[in-house]
Amino acid sequence: MMEESEEQEPQVRITSRLISALYTEAMLLADEARSYFDDAGRDERQSLEPFARVGFACESLKVTTRIMHIVAWLLTQRAIESGEIAMIEGRRPERRLGNAQDSDPAVVGQLPESARQLINASADLYARVKRLDEGQLETEIPQSPARALMGRLERGLSGGNAA
Repeated sequence: MMEESEEQEPQVRITSRLISALYTEAMLLADEARSYFDDAGRDERQSLEPFARVGFACESLKVTTRIMHIVAWLLTQRAIESGEIAMIEGRRPERRLGNAQDSDPAVVGQLPESARQLINASADLYARVKRLDEGQLETEIPQSPARALMGRLERGLSGGNAA
């Protein structure tokens, strides 16, 4: 029974299809945010009170930061999936999802509707990716040293990088 439980996949399985879908969503959101904050949002920002303008600028940076953390994490997942980096390397703390600050609801409430939608969309996407990142670690099953060696040998024999 112990051997069988060691071979089970984690409950949180990050597939290449999921990675691709999230990557597409993140890139579309990044393009939409860039377009809004650089162009369309400029006029809306000018109509705000000075304090709200500062909040607008801070929130635009938070949106960008969230998206960049998401994209970096997704690229790491792609590298793991393709075998470019070992799974254990991909789960090192510096390769996990970066920390992004939450938005202040009082500040967001003062912003134009278009800005609020982008802020909320980035926060929602970040929260979903964060659950995936955290779920991977919680369900990770320790690998026996013998299985780790077998995996390294298989990768080495198939032309992949041995970890």
